Amino acid sequence: MKLTWTENQRFAVGTYDGDVKILLPPSEGKTPANSGPPLDLPGLSAPDLTPQRKKVLAALQKVSKRKDALTQLGVGASLAADVERNVGLDTLPCAPALLTYSGVLYEAMGAPDLVADAMADETLAQRLRNVHVFSALFGQVNGLDPIPAYRLAMKTDLGTLGKLSSWWKPVLAESLMVDPAEVILDCRSSDYRGAWPGPHEQVITLGAVKVIGAKRSVVSHWAKYYRGELVGRLLADDRELPANSEDLVSRAEESYEVEFTPHAKNRPAALSIILRD
Repeated sequence: MKLTWTENQRFAVGTYDGDVKILLPPSEGKTPANSGPPLDLPGLSAPDLTPQRKKVLAALQKVSKRKDALTQLGVGASLAADVERNVGLDTLPCAPALLTYSGVLYEAMGAPDLVADAMADETLAQRLRNVHVFSALFGQVNGLDPIPAYRLAMKTDLGTLGKLSSWWKPVLAESLMVDPAEVILDCRSSDYRGAWPGPHEQVITLGAVKVIGAKRSVVSHWAKYYRGELVGRLLADDRELPANSEDLVSRAEESYEVEFTPHAKNRPAALSIILRD
């Protein structure tokens, strides 16, 4: 289903009080909105991040105007139009984050359908607000925050701000607080985990492992797919979201062969989807 976002579509403001907080990476590819409201930084979730978001936005726009902008942002000539679009980000139309981000994870998640269904289902809308997408530009946004399509990676060094994963880390540590009872399902890549590792005893990383005989290997592309698919299933399910790690593993086992490794002193727990030939 393809959903066209228009400015007259709105979601009621609210918060979801479930026990699972879902963390997603952004996608390199993003879908520009054809219509919608312009960027409203104070109107995004976590408004305490507004001063920092303004700093990153100003720095990105400045770098994107430079002759060596592609080099500075670490992208090739094929993405020149994306970099040029960065200059006017504060005037471009915005759409919910789950429609703006694209790629394998978001396709497998069924993000457009979830957003469309949330228009008439406030419980689902509340769930999507408890999905946090980490962003080099915004720090983190929830799934329904309206944002423009931009080009910026967390590993980028923006001059005076330095590498953005390091710059955001102390900011997000103070801003993104979690309840001690919450379970955090972490679907992010390492660059974005570095910006906010979270408490090891509450975080469960989600990955995929290919097993052929006695050989095991991590699969990046399919990990994205299965992360998105599991998250989509959890969000669309009529049942309550999992309330603890045991519930989460049990729900995952309904669709996959999985392994669960409890957290250790210096690392979070890991939930791995096992892929066999």
